[in-house]
Order: sequence, then C-alpha cells, then structure tokens
Amino acid sequence: MNTDQPIVPGIVLSASGQATVDPSLADVLFDLAIQLEQPTDLPVDVQHVLAAIVLAARQGQLDSQTPLSRDDPALVNLLTGHVKTIFEDYDGRVGSDD
Repeated sequence: MNTDQPIVPGIVLSASGQATVDPSLADVLFDLAIQLEQPTDLPVDVQHVLAAIVLAARQGQLDSQTPLSRDDPALVNLLTGHVKTIFEDYDGRVGSDD
C-alpha cells in the first residue's frame, strides 16, 4: 500500500516525512528561494522553500493538483509567512542534517 501524500505536482511526502522532489522542480524551488529572501529578510534556501510548501499544503493552502510557478506573486506571499515561521519556531532548521 502506497501511503505517499502528493503535496503539489512533483513533490510527494512519505509516511515517514521524507519529501521526494522531481528534479524538474529544482530551478523553480531555487528561484522561489531567491524571491523569498527579500520579503523575509532571511537566508532562504531550497530546503526552507520545500518545508514552507509542505506546511502550506498541510494547512490546505496549496492544491495538490496545481503546479508550482516561479512567477506567482501570490505563492511567494503565501510562502513568506511559512518561511518566517520556520525560522522563528525552528531556528531555520528543516532537516535532520541541520
């Protein structure tokens, strides 16, 4: 039985909390990280963006059928709050390697 949860097209979360990202999203996530640095005034990287996307999806703010876009100001605005939460609540740590 597959218990993977689709977050958005190209990102899937396993039951153990591991995110799998399709390589085609690498540039989109990188571009979003760059865009999120200015409104958050934080050193945002791709892992922060991925964590913010997962948080937004868990709160029903993202549709698992709608692809991410690097040119979506509403997405950047939505993720800004989640990135700030990651830094405030978790000191910017998003993985076990941090």
